[in-house]
Amino acid sequence: MSTPPPSDSPEHAGSPGETFLVFLRLGLTSFGGPIAHLAYFRTEFVTRRRWLDDRGFADLVALCQFLPGPASSQVGMALGFGRCGWRGALAAWLGFTLPSALILVAAASAMAHWTELAASGAVRGLRIAAVAVVAQAVLGMSKALCPDRPRGAVAIAAAVIALAWPGALGQIAAIAIGALVGLLAVEAPRLELHERRDFHVTRGAGIVMLAIFASLLLVLPLVAVATGSPMWTAVSSFYRAGALVFGGGHVVLPLLQAAVVPPGWISDESFLAGYGVAQAIPGPLFAFAAYLGALLPMFPHALVGAAALLVAVFLPGFLVVAGTLPFWEAMRARGAAQRAMAGINAAVVGVLAAALYDPVWTGTIISKADFGLALAAFGLLVLGRTSPALVVIGAGAAGWALARVA
Repeated sequence: MSTPPPSDSPEHAGSPGETFLVFLRLGLTSFGGPIAHLAYFRTEFVTRRRWLDDRGFADLVALCQFLPGPASSQVGMALGFGRCGWRGALAAWLGFTLPSALILVAAASAMAHWTELAASGAVRGLRIAAVAVVAQAVLGMSKALCPDRPRGAVAIAAAVIALAWPGALGQIAAIAIGALVGLLAVEAPRLELHERRDFHVTRGAGIVMLAIFASLLLVLPLVAVATGSPMWTAVSSFYRAGALVFGGGHVVLPLLQAAVVPPGWISDESFLAGYGVAQAIPGPLFAFAAYLGALLPMFPHALVGAAALLVAVFLPGFLVVAGTLPFWEAMRARGAAQRAMAGINAAVVGVLAAALYDPVWTGTIISKADFGLALAAFGLLVLGRTSPALVVIGAGAAGWALARVA
């Protein structure tokens, strides 16, 4: 694959409108959760559009795995920053998040209908398509990021660790071991100047973003206590959940449940019904905050509550990405950092392979028909080079048909 032009070249420069539309399409078609989202992103931005190469994409994934917040959304924000700066990052977040947020707001007023939809054959077909998308990503990333025995061994070890120690801590341990092995045993080529990327964030701005991130973590609880306002209490709780959670959307759900169910704001049944809908739709699982905000009684309108809590849960992830990117490029240009990153990238492949098995495979493939549909979708993606959007739509239709036959 040819190396893409640098992000600050005229050929690479884009507009916020273009960025929004690209991510809007992904927000409408990216089923399967954060791991699958990264697979869709790789197909769109590495293979199809060539905004960056496999190594650059894997570097961003590795960075966002270390940061608190929704990793797949943060990768999207970073891609937006690299494309056209602050407006690009905002456009990427809006495009990717808006479809799922609007669906979840609608679900808040029609829970019974959407709960049935979440268990339908069509949605099952969409989840099966996600299995094929993740398998394609594992195959493609392994070829690019595990070209030798040390990195292949790192990927296998990372997969074993992630399977034996489920959750965010296991993934972080696997990535940390990958960094150590890469530092000691991997030969990484020096980063050439034309591979450097400008994320359009100055170091001064990065420091300000990190300061705001920490300040809000301290100030919002004080405001909630001082005012005694349930609205500020909810905003503070959702900001804290977004700021302190590693590992993506599934990990944040217990914190959100603890924030809204024990006070009696939302019943456990309503919470779980919304969770079922969030599992079945495209886009980031953090958008579940919009569903909860639309149901909370302390906001003057459902849309106000949805918007307030959606911003609250995503804002810390946005701030920490913006604060880290200007220092990230300088760090990754160092030889030691490059060797460590080569090991981390290999570990990310292993973590992705582990996720392909559990929960993507084990939570989806339960019959011969499921396996056959997943295999057909994988063949269309890898051998037929069919658009992922078309594969997703076709799998949804096939899942609906199989359910009708059953």
